[in-house]
Amino acid sequence: MPSPATILLVDDSRASRMLCASVMRSLRPDLTLLEAGNGEAALELLSTSQPDLAVLDMNMPGISGLDLAEKIRATHPGLTLALLTANVQESIQRRAAGLGVRFFRKPIGEAVISDILQLLD
Repeated sequence: MPSPATILLVDDSRASRMLCASVMRSLRPDLTLLEAGNGEAALELLSTSQPDLAVLDMNMPGISGLDLAEKIRATHPGLTLALLTANVQESIQRRAAGLGVRFFRKPIGEAVISDILQLLD
């Protein structure tokens, strides 16, 4: 059994965060989940916590998911990052890959969350 992990969920949709958290907890009850509704809140959480994985939405007010990933890379270079988004433009996938961010396509479901959780192993 993998050791307990902490995941930061960043999505401006409260419903998406709740669904994601619910599926993650059903698959890995030992997880600690931190939630942020935007990039600024995520950066604030990262100043006081050390998650093992951050799951970022792309389209958020203020800082986009990939701009947030750039900021996180500068301060937390070892943090595993995943982009979970309905925005599947090739340019976004290329930019994510260039930042070392794993790309996952919404909708949120058990299969995609299971794939994201494998990044912890």
